[in-house]
Amino acid sequence: MTDVWSYKDKRVVIAGCFSGMGEACARELVRLGAEVHGVDIKKSPVDLATFTQLDLRDIPAIEQAVASIGGAVDAVFNCAGLPQTFPATDVVGVNFVAIRYWTEQWIPRIRDGGAIVTVASNSAMNYQARLALLKEFIAIDTPDGALAWIADHLADVGDGYGFSKEALLVWTQMRSVDLIQRGIRINATLPSPTATPMMKDFESLTAKRILDLFALPSGRQSTAEEQAWPLIFLNSAAAGFISGACLPVDCAFTGGVNTGLIDVGKLVAAARANGDHPSK
Repeated sequence: MTDVWSYKDKRVVIAGCFSGMGEACARELVRLGAEVHGVDIKKSPVDLATFTQLDLRDIPAIEQAVASIGGAVDAVFNCAGLPQTFPATDVVGVNFVAIRYWTEQWIPRIRDGGAIVTVASNSAMNYQARLALLKEFIAIDTPDGALAWIADHLADVGDGYGFSKEALLVWTQMRSVDLIQRGIRINATLPSPTATPMMKDFESLTAKRILDLFALPSGRQSTAEEQAWPLIFLNSAAAGFISGACLPVDCAFTGGVNTGLIDVGKLVAAARANGDHPSK
């Protein structure tokens, strides 16, 4: 009988394996027996099968990295991303345009029954409010065209972070419909604030008390491992009938918002009235 939880003899790739959720994910996958190939701008501390240095802002280098790793894979883990301390064009360019391009390069190499999972954010949970705009953007299927669209829509894109994560959620759901015809699943997670090195970038722009609102009602940030485990589950055979899902990994925050028990707008307004404004 097949062990649906096992990654033994599975070949996987991870974008963003240097730190945070990606590092935790890579480390656990190695422990589970997977052959793990990683890319990042900095070398991963995990003992991987291969590591390829890659700056996702360099689109041609993405093709080269995929070709360098080569071969067929069972799963793709997309854990890379930029915070909004970078220019908005870079943020959307990496978090959505490059991640989509990287994934699309791997799709012909994914074995039947394989899977893709991408880290989004619970800051993107209201994506349906601008679904038409997001679908307009996602319909541009070339990196150059998508980057040009961003430059022409900076007012809509804002700081880039929330928009990029919203685009990931919409793309994941749309792509799931045709990929499942090939037996390939694709899902995304929506983490709440997580204690990773990137958190300092968020805290440099937004008061900690406001960020902490997105960690209600648990009252704490998650760990990188607590975010990695659901990613590993979604790409395992145990999640074999789950595709097109956008899974909140936020310990009841989404449940509170969806049922009206947590009013984010009201809480943020109250925090700002008390002087908790973004630091920049």
